[in-house]
Amino acid sequence: MTREEIIQLIKELDVRFIRFGVFDIDGVLRGKLISTQKFLKAIENHIGFCNVIFGWDVNDACYDNTLVSGWHTGYPDAFSTIDPNSFRKIPWNDGRPFFLGDFSDSPTMAEVCPRSILKKVIKEVEQMGFHPKFSAEFEWFNFLETPASLQQKDFSDLTPLTPGMFGYSVLRTSQNQDYIDDLVDQLYDFGIHLEGIHTETGSGVYEAAITYSDILDAADNAALFKTSVKEIASRHEITATFMAKWSLEFPGCSGHIHQSLWDQEGNNLFTDASKEFGMSSLAQHYLAGQLYALPYLLPMFAPTTNSYKRYVEGSWAATTKSWGIENRTTAFRFINQNAGSTRIENRVPGADANPYLSMAASLAAGLYGIKNELALEQPPTKGNAYADSSLEQLPKDLSSATKAMKEHRLAAELFGATFADHFIKTREWELTQLDSSDMKQELKRYFEII
Repeated sequence: MTREEIIQLIKELDVRFIRFGVFDIDGVLRGKLISTQKFLKAIENHIGFCNVIFGWDVNDACYDNTLVSGWHTGYPDAFSTIDPNSFRKIPWNDGRPFFLGDFSDSPTMAEVCPRSILKKVIKEVEQMGFHPKFSAEFEWFNFLETPASLQQKDFSDLTPLTPGMFGYSVLRTSQNQDYIDDLVDQLYDFGIHLEGIHTETGSGVYEAAITYSDILDAADNAALFKTSVKEIASRHEITATFMAKWSLEFPGCSGHIHQSLWDQEGNNLFTDASKEFGMSSLAQHYLAGQLYALPYLLPMFAPTTNSYKRYVEGSWAATTKSWGIENRTTAFRFINQNAGSTRIENRVPGADANPYLSMAASLAAGLYGIKNELALEQPPTKGNAYADSSLEQLPKDLSSATKAMKEHRLAAELFGATFADHFIKTREWELTQLDSSDMKQELKRYFEII
């Protein structure tokens, strides 16, 4: 929709306040209610946000090591642009209008804003003549708890939505039908269309796959999915968590990315029946780029200290730099059942990753492989990747992953030196904030917010 069409629509809706938000470096939605009058002015120009929006962590502690935001800047306003195409109505909030924004028109903030970074990569891929289609799938745990009860219990002895291991359970879903119905129906009305939802292995855990779409829509839907699930859950006195590994007793929560490139005529460019596995040369270069980049971009897929507890052998999470044909033990799974749905699944990201950054990293790494015509020299892993000692292990913790990212040129080359410096420093800050061996600290920091 054009700005003029949005202005006319908002006037016709006759509402007093509009909900507006932007996503920070950790993928947390930060926003405010703004009056209709203020919105109508802002849609024509910009809307101010204190630049601390990219200058603090998930607990609102101000970074003391970053350049684009900090006490040294005096925390002036940064100016966000409202995206008219992001318009939605919030079904669980009486249809209140909602808009997303980013800082693509703000010279300094554009270099660190996750949505702006993704748009920068999208511009590059479109100039190359490719049309990226992406989607995300998430696992998350649900608890019969409220923010107050979490604090009262000190994050101990929490009551799961349902007990026991029961993956793909029709029974467990039917026992919480009101909640699940609200999820699928209200998400749909909010513009987040699911391909499917089911219980996973663990007490009170679900998995949902979002319908694929253009990559910016896919990232918006993925980021909004997490906060929307939390809001809908809270109306049922349920707390949903997207921590990568809230308990060592259960499998972790993933945020897998499905990805493919298409041409302007609607042809999937990852498929070629004449090639082995039906994998086109373009897809081979793309996958080779992802394999090459993975060790140097891992913090964009695994951004917290808790993220790395998910990478355990036999846990359905990748632990190696690997790929395979329909292999769920590898980092990248090539899905080639039919030409129309041929795609690469990046199984590395956790549910705690910022979807804008994880999708930007996936796409940029793939483009790096295409531009440099990287050969897919590593053969596909057959069978259990956990048992293959020849495969390169991924960094074991946020410290080593951040160090690898910092010491390599790739992040700066793909996303700009300002972003690389800022993001790396935010991960270094994260390492100073808690003892990663203390699960209680991680629960208090990440359980509800991330």
